[in-house]
Amino acid sequence: MATLLDGRALAAEIEQRLQAVISDGLPQAGRPPGLAVLRVGDDPASGVYVANKEKACTRVGITNHGAHLPADTPAAEVLATIQRLNADPAVDGILLQLPLPAGLDEAPLLAAIDPQKDADGLHTLNLGRLLKGEPGPRSCTPAGVMALLAKAGVALAGQRAVVIGRSILVGQPMALMLQAANATVSVAHSRTTNLAALTQQADVLVVAAGRPRMIGAEHVKPGAVVVDVGIHRKPEGGLCGDVRVEEVEPIASAITPVPGGVGPMTVTMLLVNTVASWCARCGVEMPLGDLVH
Repeated sequence: MATLLDGRALAAEIEQRLQAVISDGLPQAGRPPGLAVLRVGDDPASGVYVANKEKACTRVGITNHGAHLPADTPAAEVLATIQRLNADPAVDGILLQLPLPAGLDEAPLLAAIDPQKDADGLHTLNLGRLLKGEPGPRSCTPAGVMALLAKAGVALAGQRAVVIGRSILVGQPMALMLQAANATVSVAHSRTTNLAALTQQADVLVVAAGRPRMIGAEHVKPGAVVVDVGIHRKPEGGLCGDVRVEEVEPIASAITPVPGGVGPMTVTMLLVNTVASWCARCGVEMPLGDLVH
């Protein structure tokens, strides 16, 4: 039976570390870290995510500078809000909550965020830094996966890793982070032929396909570590991931639960990016080197 990679427990542990960093750094900084989550429109899932992020900020001592704009807000007004947050010295991290309402193009808005305040690690400059192995804020979900694997003592050097999904949000940065840890990485996607033949070679399988319950026992090598990034609402109620956990759990060596695996780590790495930015901007010592690369 697979070991469960408990994201909730690790997130709570990292939150305690963040509380200590903030508490110790306040005299030097003269102010707490500040995060602005910018939400446009009333997407119900986004509402839940933003509320979770704001609660997490409160728990560790990060000030919330977020804004909630109506769905019909013109792009120029959203852009002006981002520019105001860029210029605000009390704001260390900015996150534009996706998806945006129809008619708003996310690309120029994400590009307008100050790369040093890019709490989600999605700015073109920061993705380039990841590619080149240079320090900078990292995309939160793959960074959370890396922290979970490290906590579980999963050796990556020389191992075969397969990432299913090639989005800029998860799949692409995940592959780059695994490569940086000296894994041999393949990326699979909707056009991959004979997916199972590829995934059965994986010592570490990261599933970020966005398709409920698509990966089963036939895709997984016995003893593999399986990370399920997907989260979906089931028609009958409850949540599931991209993996048929009842099939895979008996043969994997470790697996992330859904919920309670990758999700809590995504929120926590957002806090880590914000606190790291605050430390850099305020000259505070930053003892989070194992979480920030």
